[in-house]
Amino acid sequence: MNTHISSSKLKVIRRRLARVYGIEEADILLDRLYRMVGRYGVGAQLNQNSPNLTARDVVLITYADMVKSSSEEQSPLGALKEFCTARLKGAVSAIHILPFYPWTSDDGFSVVDYREVSPDYGTWDDVSKLGEEFELMFDLVLNHCSSKSPWFKEYVSGVEPGLNYIMEGNPKTDLSMVVRPRSTPLLTPYQTRKGERHVWTTFSADQVDLDWTSPDLLFEFLDIILYYVSIGCKILRLDAVAFLWKKIGTDCLHLPETHEIIKLIRNFLEVVAPDVVILTETNVPHAENISYFGKGDEAHAVYQFSLPPLLLHGLLRGTSEHLTDWATNLAPPPKGCHFLNFTASHDGVGVRPLEGILPHDEILGLADEIRQKGGFVSMRRMEDGSESPYELNSTYFSALSDSKNKEMGMARFQCSQAVALAMKGIPAVYFHSLCGTPNDLDGYKVTKRNRTVNRKKWAQDELNQLLDDQETLPAQIFSWYSRTLRMRAGCPAFHPEAPQEILNFGSDLFAVRRDSTDGGLSVICLFNFTSVDTKVSDMSLLSSLFPESKARDLISGGEIDWVKKDALTLRPYQAVWLSTS
Repeated sequence: MNTHISSSKLKVIRRRLARVYGIEEADILLDRLYRMVGRYGVGAQLNQNSPNLTARDVVLITYADMVKSSSEEQSPLGALKEFCTARLKGAVSAIHILPFYPWTSDDGFSVVDYREVSPDYGTWDDVSKLGEEFELMFDLVLNHCSSKSPWFKEYVSGVEPGLNYIMEGNPKTDLSMVVRPRSTPLLTPYQTRKGERHVWTTFSADQVDLDWTSPDLLFEFLDIILYYVSIGCKILRLDAVAFLWKKIGTDCLHLPETHEIIKLIRNFLEVVAPDVVILTETNVPHAENISYFGKGDEAHAVYQFSLPPLLLHGLLRGTSEHLTDWATNLAPPPKGCHFLNFTASHDGVGVRPLEGILPHDEILGLADEIRQKGGFVSMRRMEDGSESPYELNSTYFSALSDSKNKEMGMARFQCSQAVALAMKGIPAVYFHSLCGTPNDLDGYKVTKRNRTVNRKKWAQDELNQLLDDQETLPAQIFSWYSRTLRMRAGCPAFHPEAPQEILNFGSDLFAVRRDSTDGGLSVICLFNFTSVDTKVSDMSLLSSLFPESKARDLISGGEIDWVKKDALTLRPYQAVWLSTS
């Protein structure tokens, strides 16, 4: 027994094991868990400090090969480190390297081997060197693995442990209740040593679902987690975790066992690496998404999935009405928990989080506009056999662009990013948002996959040349973005736990007040959601905070005054952060 683990934590872990795998197995499994502690040099921590977050915490989302070197001697991970160290130190604190393991499909999310780095990207040494400059976020793809993985090969051959790792299904069973984001067949036939078997494939035929009723699978992943922590993982992203547990006769979404397993992982990390943040990826309606906070005992952070489509809708329609209503009624997360605020990621913009917030015809209209701008719309199959929009596939920049007025489109895009950076929580920025990358239609022509339009890979020399020329749009956006991030990092009003108040200045404006945790600083964030000059209708708050009718705008770095005017006027899509200090 490991005497460094408190008895109270052991009781909690045992209770969770019993709930998932049965009380008869709980003691055996608990003993097995004891024996894992210390593996890879990751032992029980005496000083159990929870994650310590500050205003400097900003996550960059990127593929391992987002920046490709012209030198054959430099790996993509090496080129990424060089780029980020040279251009983003002080702007972002952590880097989410999207799956860098050997894979066969879905741009990394069909993992062959969780303990290896794909030689196409580099080595574990490359990952560790990046971790010397930035904190690291790793993906843990829990729901499925590649059909080319050793686990699946063992399953096909009837060899343990893989034999027990794969989820089978019966094609004669009624599975119509199962909720999933794809229209491909749920069950895929495979020839095995025991004959034809139908394997559960939530996402694609190549992504075979894992059977979490096997305790061996749980311990396989606990071992992987320990290994990632030993490498330097500080944020653990649980990919597609909502689908993890399957039970016939249910929708197989957010089942109690799924929540228990996440809580178990949390309890395990509290023993061996209490400073590691658990982030769940559950692109579902808001009420379902925030259920992964539990009672403050599950995920430390969840994606704020409603924000990207609401922002997009509001700025394209010229109204903050729905965003203001939603944000006003947004319940704060439990103590020690946070929203990860973002506008774009490697996936498209999910629209399921809009359910119950926007009328369905507005969602359909938004999908149509994305198509008109050269993007795509991914559909999901409903229970009645019909299809409904699931995801808008476009770069966020292209979605907000204006073909007739490039400056207006850029201002609208910058406004969207400034909103996300102002909201309470932890900001996450996708690489292509930093550069204002347009849709990669050439890439789409090659793969014929909708998501490819948002996954362009840059040649290192080409990207550096663009960013070094301030006449180019990517350079202008990158300069604005990196400057804004560095300024934000030094402002205590943007601490993840700093209070937030949504102000209502009418549907033309979106407004947020942030106050530092010590109450010594206030920042009023104002955003014009329209294409025309707009006045702040009610100046009483600004007059009380800024009695001299002027304030420092943190975004521009300049002073804004309305001394000779009756009100503050914002230019089309202008964003200002007015600071009392």
